[in-house]
Amino acid sequence: MDEKLLLFAKAMADDTRQEMMKHLCCVWLSVNDVVDLLGGKVKQPTVSHHLKLLEDAELVLVRQEGRQRFYTLNQEHVTTCCGQLITNYAPDYAGKVIRPEAIPVK
Repeated sequence: MDEKLLLFAKAMADDTRQEMMKHLCCVWLSVNDVVDLLGGKVKQPTVSHHLKLLEDAELVLVRQEGRQRFYTLNQEHVTTCCGQLITNYAPDYAGKVIRPEAIPVK
């Protein structure tokens, strides 16, 4: 497995990061915005740590404005990684729309 795909899988393995990614889809948010959207259940230093891991995995784009950083989901990279996972682990289904009822049961 290539390193980018491994970083993607590790980043996706955390529930908090998954929730953060949902909030970061299609909008630029500051760290404090993300803390607020998580309902205060995760403190700012922890959110910053998670954002750094997402940044290292190229799952968020970062924009600097003065002293503040804003983040948004890198949808292109998410799509690329998901496509690679399908190609590597479900090649029969690559490029197809699969309905759950179409998957054979053993």
